[in-house]
Amino acid sequence: MTQATSEDPWSVTETDLREQMRSLRRNDADAAVVTVAAVDGSAYRRPGAKMLVPADGEAAGAVTAGCLEEPVVDLAQEILATGQPRIEVFDLLDSDDDSWGLGLGCNGVIDLFVEPLDASVDRPLAMLDNGDPATVLTVVDGSGDTPIGSRTVVGADGTREAVPDREPVPTTLLDAIGDTIDRVHGTGSTQTVDIGSATVLVDSLQPVSDLLLFGSQNDLPPLARLASDVGFRVTVHSPRGGVDESTFPHADTVTTGHPTTITDSVGTDQHTYAVVMSHNLVDDRLAVETLLTETEVPYVGLMGPRERFKELRESMAEDGVKLPKSALERLSTPVGLDLGGGEPLEIALSIVAEALAVSNGCEGGRLRDRDGPIHPRIPE
Repeated sequence: MTQATSEDPWSVTETDLREQMRSLRRNDADAAVVTVAAVDGSAYRRPGAKMLVPADGEAAGAVTAGCLEEPVVDLAQEILATGQPRIEVFDLLDSDDDSWGLGLGCNGVIDLFVEPLDASVDRPLAMLDNGDPATVLTVVDGSGDTPIGSRTVVGADGTREAVPDREPVPTTLLDAIGDTIDRVHGTGSTQTVDIGSATVLVDSLQPVSDLLLFGSQNDLPPLARLASDVGFRVTVHSPRGGVDESTFPHADTVTTGHPTTITDSVGTDQHTYAVVMSHNLVDDRLAVETLLTETEVPYVGLMGPRERFKELRESMAEDGVKLPKSALERLSTPVGLDLGGGEPLEIALSIVAEALAVSNGCEGGRLRDRDGPIHPRIPE
């Protein structure tokens, strides 16, 4: 699995960041969390992006392309000293504004919410670890009686929960923004809502996506490494014995068994993406058939040319197995995006890129050909 080190704090994924938060909480260590609350214009990271600043240690994660990291770390240290969360606005459009010694003119205004890491994160982290979405509602600004930092968490079923170390968001505010909560919950999106004298950050968090790799050949390790690097939780299910975690050091879990037992390695269906690549026609057929008929995983990539899939379907038909259209729509073969490369690492990049695009609800085309902003916007 990916392990961000002090030598490479920039490369941490959301998976890493959450694990570091859990570790800091277990050790009762002081740290600050920085969240992009809102962006007006263009910015490197969108709302919801986070950075973790331990009191003793190097910052992890990124909320900009690097141009704000030093002042943000200084700001986080201030919040650690006072214990009082606050929102700070960085206007990077104004080249004459030297409030932060910037004058960058980076085409955006960024609102950053900075808060101490405390017990209020334990419940949403537990929900995510259990495979459930969580939406964190936090008062980030205002002049009313509600303290900044007040927090309520919305569970998978919509239940609202108070959390330790924070005042709950008043019911009147929750009811007033109920439509926004319903629209954002479970989407992985983040936005702020101004209501009366308060501003509430609606931060929808999704469980980490799993990439399930079926096979054990030499082309699997580079794929596992790239998948881990971009933040997938990687599971390898091998139809052959003699493999373990040392065989695939970048996998989080390694299992072995008959192809039809691949369902045991599927986490939450809607957050699992699978690639079948054992290079054995019989094993691949059984794994594909099992995934498409016994699970609801949204993406099953199959390694090999179209002719091979034709053979696979003919084999199924001979046994009376006919995949419905809804199942075939989840299948991608030949697997991967058209990147034009033929080296093993290029093939792995193509496959991981397609799985990542599908997990993000995107087609994987060129950004220059896309109309409008490159990042989706939530309508007000």
